[in-house]
Amino acid sequence: MRIGVTCYPTVGGSGVVATELGLAMARRGHQVHFICYALPYRLGRVPAGVTFHEVTFPSYPLFQHPPYSLALASHMADVAAHHNLEVLHVHYAIPHAVSALLAKEIMGGGPKLVVTLHGTDITVVGADPAFLPVVRWALDRAEAVTAVSQALAQETREVIGTGREILVIPNFVDLTRCDPTLQAAYRKRLSPDGAPVLVHASNFRPVKRVLDVVEVFRLVHHHTPCHLAMIGDGPERPAAERAVREAGLASWVDFLGNISPVEGALGAGDVFLLPSQEESFGLAALEAMACGVPVVASRVGGLPELVDEGRGGFLLDCGDVVGMARKVLQLLQSPRELQRQKKLARQRASLFAQEPIVDRYETLYRQLLSAP
Repeated sequence: MRIGVTCYPTVGGSGVVATELGLAMARRGHQVHFICYALPYRLGRVPAGVTFHEVTFPSYPLFQHPPYSLALASHMADVAAHHNLEVLHVHYAIPHAVSALLAKEIMGGGPKLVVTLHGTDITVVGADPAFLPVVRWALDRAEAVTAVSQALAQETREVIGTGREILVIPNFVDLTRCDPTLQAAYRKRLSPDGAPVLVHASNFRPVKRVLDVVEVFRLVHHHTPCHLAMIGDGPERPAAERAVREAGLASWVDFLGNISPVEGALGAGDVFLLPSQEESFGLAALEAMACGVPVVASRVGGLPELVDEGRGGFLLDCGDVVGMARKVLQLLQSPRELQRQKKLARQRASLFAQEPIVDRYETLYRQLLSAP
């Protein structure tokens, strides 16, 4: 098949899933065309079977904000026409789904449109009165809409007010990416004294509650000396760094930034912290579990569909930093139980292995192409 993919090329979950899915399709022999304003974070060197098309948009004095949506639609139509695309799979509803529909209108038909919802495109952007009508319009006109969790699918129906079918296809993880040698190197770097390591990974937006991560770590460290690895970058990083310094813990915390591959640092941890206010799925938690790291997270959104309580992960109320710290301490102070939870985390992650879930997307594409 000839497949177009549009996503935000940043380190967030939607861009990661879109890129990994496109690469998996290319390995299966399909021709994959990424249409984005920058090279996706996980794409790296563009492999065989993959083409990257950069969307550029003009600067003009009358444009207070560059019209990216229109430039994207025009570029989608151009790529789809010249490469005879059969499927256009967009991740994140705004503006990608709207731009894709405009591209199809320009072409007088064009490829089948699949829209995958990832969370804030519905819960934050889509719920805004300024965008809700156009989001509803786009979802109702796409050939297929998928969501990464049952929780997100239900919230989409309630928030957007659409009655259309939403197919739930969860996020996935490549279980082969965990590199014990790289993990050992990171472990030596993060914990030269052999103390336990807590890990967090996110885009450091307010919804991730990174200050809660710091507070959980502070409470745990008070009882059991340990280290904290903060993976990622974003608007809340300065506040987190300031909180660490004010707590006198700077020598125990590493801010690693946007590293790649991420599995080395993730796998070097003993417990992964994700105290988010909202998580449509929790891809970072899944990647940690795949590396054998149990998760302590908030009971929000799609996380209960990922984390099986007591089997490689534990869920507490959002904001319950004391409860989270208590659970982390229980794990760190019981080496035998910690090792058991690490094995259970890996087993749980295997239920979200890449190939069976990529199969579901491939089947969806074929069904759309065979439909009248």
